[in-house]
Amino acid sequence: MNQSDAQKPQKPQPLLSDLDPTFKTQIMRLHRLTVYGRWLLVSLLWVTLGPLCLWGWHYEISLMRSHFTWAALRYGIIFNPWPAFGLGFCVAMTTAVLVWQSRNLVLGLPRQEQQHLEQQVRRIGQQGASHPLWKWVFKGD
Repeated sequence: MNQSDAQKPQKPQPLLSDLDPTFKTQIMRLHRLTVYGRWLLVSLLWVTLGPLCLWGWHYEISLMRSHFTWAALRYGIIFNPWPAFGLGFCVAMTTAVLVWQSRNLVLGLPRQEQQHLEQQVRRIGQQGASHPLWKWVFKGD
């Protein structure tokens, strides 16, 4: 067994603060685009799927407005699974984006996500102006 292959020291990746300022700016622009894209997806879900699911529950909602019980909610979910699934999906996506963005704001970008964004910025730069995100990531550079 060749120990030199197994114990090669890995070159540490530079921190985001150690990178070139323009490259750091491009990474942050791509991250901002990712945040906007996720919120756009959540908004589209609530605008399209949300009303359809609420309409599927309109009779149960009217009953629960006058006499709310947990049993009525349970039977509304059991006998109308598609609207329940759709609303659950909208709530789950909203919660996931909120937790993801909160984690990034409070703790900063995780190392793996930072490396992924760096790779994406390099790929966008290599492809050039033909990439759909090029004009937003490399604007003014």
